[in-house]
Amino acid sequence: QVQLVESGGGLVQAGGSLRLSCVTSGRTFSTYAMGWFRQAPGKEREFVAAISARGGSTSYADSVKGRFTISRDNAKNTVYLQMNRLKLEDTAVYYCAGGSVATITRSYDYWGQGTQVTVSS
Repeated sequence: QVQLVESGGGLVQAGGSLRLSCVTSGRTFSTYAMGWFRQAPGKEREFVAAISARGGSTSYADSVKGRFTISRDNAKNTVYLQMNRLKLEDTAVYYCAGGSVATITRSYDYWGQGTQVTVSS
């Protein structure tokens, strides 16, 4: 059974930083691309960032480009999202997602339970 477990969310002031982590079990982590999505209250879930299986390629939503960095440690079955210069509009539940291909994709088959990120003024 594939499981994705996020951690690292919390309350932070605008301009601050957080690092989210997501540990995968139940599959060969290093074979597949990974992504981060978020969903704010009253809004649809949106793409944030993605990384290829070996970490050589990344993709970001325009709204986070230059502020967020996605990375992965295949030895630890973990994908990270470093979030800097956080803004009020970054407040959302952040979800880790596991793809079924090695290359960057917007389609994912496995999802974590989500971790809340709240940015205050």
